Amino acid sequence: MDTELPAEGFLRHKGLILAAAGGAVLEGGLLTFLAPNARSVAPQVTAVPSLAAYHDLRWLFTDSQSWLWFAGLVAAVLAARTVLDVVLLRLAWPRGVRPPSVGRALVSCAALTVLAWLLLTPAATLAFGVAVLPFSWPFLAAFPIMLGIVAALSHGGVLTAWWRRLPSPRAVLWLLGSFAVATVAAAVITRLPAGAALAVTALVGLVNARAWYGLALLAARVQPRPHESVPARVVFSLPFAPLSALMVIAMVVGVARLLFTGTIQLPISPAPAAVPAAVAGAAVAGGTGIAGARSVSPPAAAPVSAADASAVLVVGGWGSSCCDAANGLRGVLPAVPMRQFSYEGLNAAGKPIPSGADADDLSLPVLGDRIAAQVRALHAVTGRPVAVVAESEGTLGVYAMLVRDPGLPISSVVLLSPIVSPGQLSYPPGTNGTSVSEDALDELNQLVGTMSPFGPSGAQALLSSVSAVGARYFDDVVATAAGKDGDGKPIRWLTVVPLADAVTLPYCGLPSSVIVVPAFHGGLLGDPTVLPMVSSFLSGHDVSATDDGLREAADVITGASAAWRMPDTTAACPNPAG
Repeated sequence: MDTELPAEGFLRHKGLILAAAGGAVLEGGLLTFLAPNARSVAPQVTAVPSLAAYHDLRWLFTDSQSWLWFAGLVAAVLAARTVLDVVLLRLAWPRGVRPPSVGRALVSCAALTVLAWLLLTPAATLAFGVAVLPFSWPFLAAFPIMLGIVAALSHGGVLTAWWRRLPSPRAVLWLLGSFAVATVAAAVITRLPAGAALAVTALVGLVNARAWYGLALLAARVQPRPHESVPARVVFSLPFAPLSALMVIAMVVGVARLLFTGTIQLPISPAPAAVPAAVAGAAVAGGTGIAGARSVSPPAAAPVSAADASAVLVVGGWGSSCCDAANGLRGVLPAVPMRQFSYEGLNAAGKPIPSGADADDLSLPVLGDRIAAQVRALHAVTGRPVAVVAESEGTLGVYAMLVRDPGLPISSVVLLSPIVSPGQLSYPPGTNGTSVSEDALDELNQLVGTMSPFGPSGAQALLSSVSAVGARYFDDVVATAAGKDGDGKPIRWLTVVPLADAVTLPYCGLPSSVIVVPAFHGGLLGDPTVLPMVSSFLSGHDVSATDDGLREAADVITGASAAWRMPDTTAACPNPAG
């Protein structure tokens, strides 16, 4: 039931505008000095309650400490968030209408925050996983979970007995409007100097204030329903809002299961390559590439004589099986000696051991050493330098190999769907031997591993080693400008990044040598756009992109997605020379 309100304007609520814009600028200013790469999340601190709850939860996950410390931090953040929400609500409340009591508002806002945190924990865990092992599938899984839940709770903390109601279309529109503005602002903030970025942050705070005002008007118009019968009282006491949010999670998990089992097929390119189950979460769908309408057109590969060619070792990504993944490349370069890397290693005869999709949960040191051993074996058999073509998890192994075993007979390296800047966040054990982030990631890892074909352990060994040494290996490879081969010659590099992975890249600008293609993460060696590119590079040609629009699109996507990833607390970008 609605009630009429006295006419008034939003701009008369100067206290609301000052609090919403000022709070966003305050956090933005602090982050400019302490963690400038994270300032794109600052406007969300004064967003409507459910969206602000996701802002707080991600900050809680960045502090990977013991459960006792985490519990104290949760209590402190919950108190601060509840007070801030109540202040904004009362400042937004229309004049001439009695607002809810302070006590009732405190309980309502605290209940919303706690519920939102519980429901958003899977999305925050996936976002944390992306910061440990950056690739797009887990982010693409977390995004609909997060957006669906905050939309289902868009009226939370504002309406009377909000948990008994589904959100009105206007409440959802106010939330989606705030979400869209924060996303666009993040893409702009990452491109601006500090002063201009704070001005944009203040404008987003103004939008937050308008959304609070709109929700307060909706709440003030709603009167309690008169329940005249027992059945009506039972029906209208059901927690409709939490149930609708749970349905969002159930739908995403259900779709992930159907994708894992192959019941639902994506329009992907022919060569499958599954994604790491652990952080992939509902990363769903095996992570294969999509052949896009726009393409990079390298020159056709010239025939390579058997005497001049390097041997090629193809290192597949997560979920790849040995030993047929190199067949597509072998078909276009028949004169080139070629092998596929086996995650199981070599047999007594020095041949790759056939393996299934569940053999690749290896720590980075072990993976790097196995790639190095198979490079040496291929070099010994052919007497030629080796070109390594690695994809996804395989690129992590290449970083480890180059750092742990420099001077290998490697002539060139091709990185497809590379893992860029791994270990942006880590989870060292807390004082009691464990940490909240580690436990959350382990639980998700087991859940997704059980749903997927990769086994219940998921990618535990890989994730732990990436958390511990992934950033160091990557930084060392970048700092040494990718190293030299066994004869002291510079190694040739080709890096191909799918556009979807722009959601996980650090906002540092892509080096000019990196090629962006319209595809999802993984399976690029089977993509008809990429295969000619790789074969041309291995034939000795220089390969470059012909469409700079994709690079610009990647920059925009990277900036916009920064608003919904884990706050980036790192101080520097990877060296562009790498």
